[in-house]
Amino acid sequence: MKKIFIASDHAGYKLKNSIISKLKKIIDLGPKSTESVDYPDFAKKLSKKVASNKGSFGILICGSGMGMAIAANKTKNIRAALCYSAKNTKLSRLHNNANIITLGERLINKNKAISLIKIFLSTKFEGGRHLRRVKKI
Repeated sequence: MKKIFIASDHAGYKLKNSIISKLKKIIDLGPKSTESVDYPDFAKKLSKKVASNKGSFGILICGSGMGMAIAANKTKNIRAALCYSAKNTKLSRLHNNANIITLGERLINKNKAISLIKIFLSTKFEGGRHLRRVKKI
């Protein structure tokens, strides 16, 4: 079974815990409270885990999801996608082989987040012409 890591900052803490309660067998990398933290620290921690565990996935949550995506994409072999709709989530996997989904707690609700994560985890990379492009990243 693929490893799935999750982390947030303080602005994504509540949604992170909701996701953990719905989707078992997720490895929580923190934080452990709503005390203010710096999102790049948690993005880096999770990204390194995903990069070093072949075939694993990550879930990162902050207020908008944008900061986590920017920070995570600094790590080699990470393709973090900010997801907000079923279509863009599916395409992030089909065409970009994204291995981390980033979400914004201030922009989507718990049910939408769970739905997007399920799409993300169940969609396979198409490969083909997309593989050539992903290799250029």
